[in-house]
Amino acid sequence: MGGVLSGFFGGLSGMQGALRAAFLIRAGLTKESYIGTGVVIACLIDLSRMGVYVQNWSRNSENIAYPLVICATLSAFLGAFIGNRLLEKVTLKSIQLLVALLLMVFAVLLGLGIL
Repeated sequence: MGGVLSGFFGGLSGMQGALRAAFLIRAGLTKESYIGTGVVIACLIDLSRMGVYVQNWSRNSENIAYPLVICATLSAFLGAFIGNRLLEKVTLKSIQLLVALLLMVFAVLLGLGIL
């Protein structure tokens, strides 16, 4: 039920990650399972969008900021590498606190109309 609700409201708001984090953090997973489940869900969502991405890429290839795409891709890999190294050092409680804090920040920014 939590997946359906987070997917529905995430689709309405365009902010699936925050809602998914709120659901998963309460699911009683280990820190490795929490992070792994979030990664798998994000990859499946992005995989489902690939058709649209490829179609738009081929139509607008001259308008794409390739340096930005390359920088974002490298940043994602760097973040995954650093996160993997830090996973051994963090506790589930610290992840829960960080998720709670970021959800509050997200809520305030959404309420102010910034997001």
